[in-house]
Amino acid sequence: MDYVPDTSVIIDGRFTSFIKDHEGSRVILPEAMLAEVEHQANEGRSIGFAALEELKRLRELENAGKIYIEIYGKRPQDWQIRRAHSGEIDNIIRDVALEYNATLVTGDNIQRDIAIIKGINVEYLKSLEKEFKTIEEFFEENTTSVHLKANMKPLLKNGYPGSIVLEELSYIVTKEELESIASDIVKRGKFEDESFIEMDMFGATVIQLKNIRIVITRPPFSDSLEITAVRPVKKTTISDYNIDKKLYERLENRANGILVAGSPGAGKSTFVTALAEFYASKKKIVKTMEKPRDLQVCDKITQYTSLEGDMEKTGDILLLVREDYTVFDEMRVTSDFKVFADLRLAGVGMIGVVHATKATDAIQRFIGRIELGLIPQVIDTILFIESGKISQVLTTEYVVKVPYGLNQEDLARPVIVIKDFMKNKPVSEIYTFGDQVVVVPVGEVQGKNPLYSLAAGKIKDEISKFLNTEKVSVDLISDNRAIIKIPDTLIPKLIGKKGETISNFENIFGVKLDVDTLDEDVNVLQDAVFEIKNKTIFIDIGSRNKPVKIYVDGILIMQARSSSKGMIKLRINSDTGSSLYKYIKQGKKIQYMISDDEKK
Repeated sequence: MDYVPDTSVIIDGRFTSFIKDHEGSRVILPEAMLAEVEHQANEGRSIGFAALEELKRLRELENAGKIYIEIYGKRPQDWQIRRAHSGEIDNIIRDVALEYNATLVTGDNIQRDIAIIKGINVEYLKSLEKEFKTIEEFFEENTTSVHLKANMKPLLKNGYPGSIVLEELSYIVTKEELESIASDIVKRGKFEDESFIEMDMFGATVIQLKNIRIVITRPPFSDSLEITAVRPVKKTTISDYNIDKKLYERLENRANGILVAGSPGAGKSTFVTALAEFYASKKKIVKTMEKPRDLQVCDKITQYTSLEGDMEKTGDILLLVREDYTVFDEMRVTSDFKVFADLRLAGVGMIGVVHATKATDAIQRFIGRIELGLIPQVIDTILFIESGKISQVLTTEYVVKVPYGLNQEDLARPVIVIKDFMKNKPVSEIYTFGDQVVVVPVGEVQGKNPLYSLAAGKIKDEISKFLNTEKVSVDLISDNRAIIKIPDTLIPKLIGKKGETISNFENIFGVKLDVDTLDEDVNVLQDAVFEIKNKTIFIDIGSRNKPVKIYVDGILIMQARSSSKGMIKLRINSDTGSSLYKYIKQGKKIQYMISDDEKK
């Protein structure tokens, strides 16, 4: 008897088990099928590796004299391989079966039906029972995630948000065992109900296996074969969070642009699931945007992923669906924040999930990505989740006022006021100063006005350009007075004839300027002008290639060298950058001193 298997039964081992009961048969392997398997393996996809293992088992059966293998046909062209999902390869395999008058063996319903229509003999194989240890066997009742790496001991995270314990099992999982588990996952993700392969790229595969999200990585993307499986351990409802009546009323009637923030593992997804089902129970149409789709929501909520790999296209579709609320889990890149804003401004209720260490940080992730004035229209409620509970609720309000810390009426401007909802008390203000966006904690700024360092930097820049020197020190001592220190030889130029030059600068800056001598033999502490962008702190020193000391509230914390552009750059995820970022958030005074260590 002649049999022609297609890719579906090679991938999951069904054909190998089938042919063992048909000894003496001839197995015809189309070159098209082999080319598709090779392409998948070269792309680093788990499906390809699983199929290669099964083909090697078939060759072992032939070497044992139990079957005969013949490879037939021409290798398909690249465009046919690329269009395998459209049926190009399946069509070539059917033609081989028809030419040999052989039986086509498949586990694909569509392949079976098309073959029957074409008059081809078909053997349809149902899914095999599992032969290998499954990923589920690692999970205990309260296990949230399983971490498997080749030739390492399995690691389990047990518990609930806020009380997670890492457990290391006593035995080692070999690479062969892990390959078997990975193969089983891929097969089931392809064919089991409520399971699907979310993403299959070079070196990485993401699979949703019922309620378990699984990531399989391989070299060269990872240094070794690794499987990470995550599942929710607790299904909650909105009533489980003991929400205050005041907040409950806001969520039900007035919250339309909601951010759910928290650190990884804090319980954001669990809460968002409960919130989505809360709105669905209120006769609202609720959809989700996820990549991967791992929220465990009820059946009445439809889950969407990126359309053709693009969340913007998903957003376009959702605008046509006329839903009441959309859950966007999780927002990471700039385009995600823009899609969130576009849908919200179109009138769709939005619930966004973001990683953040503080509630205010969640709002700041929108700064620079959408217009500042639109933020209160896009975000009206921020829920910060910590240890599985709502630890803080913030709201936003757009007003025109004198910013916190200032006392001159002519400095009034549009300000975004961030309030603690439960205390009805402002916690931060966001506004523009010149071309910079300023985020000021309310009630935490001590000492000088929070804008003094920015204003001093602006004055210093202009005076430095005019005098063509970097030896300028500016100290803004009040809202309308500043002391400028420059080398003694440059004072006449800055003052000008009959004081005309300094008067012009006073009119430009709107402050009284006192000029004093800068002792060039003594290092001077200057207020730092900094900008936070792309997870980097930029400190403008104004002097190029100079050794610099950075101080916080007068205490030396680091030494560095300014760049050729007069800047010091610190990544926030570095130890020093993380500490400085914390001090900035706390409103501490950041200063610098150009060191004289290299003076000749």
